[in-house]
Amino acid sequence: MARKTIAQRLAELDAQRSALKARLSKTERNNDMRRKVLIGSLVLHHLETSNDQEFSKQLGAWLRRELPGFLTHDNDKALFADLIEPGLSGTGERGDSTQGYP
Repeated sequence: MARKTIAQRLAELDAQRSALKARLSKTERNNDMRRKVLIGSLVLHHLETSNDQEFSKQLGAWLRRELPGFLTHDNDKALFADLIEPGLSGTGERGDSTQGYP
């Protein structure tokens, strides 16, 4: 069996390095996405179940103020229509801004 040249070994190591960097990048992206999903789940859970009406009211107001500028695609805005537009069904809102959330 012929020995590999130094150039061949360096090429293999470069390929391994590239593969490891790609794997690390994918892991970092997955972790970032998981963090976003979990924080979003926490916010939605709080809006649905919290007994702290004042905090829920403030959080809902903040979401209505910030989401429209943050979301750039119409299909994304449609996903959050119940949080963005007050008075839509499914938000727990009763039409009175002093009760419930958003």
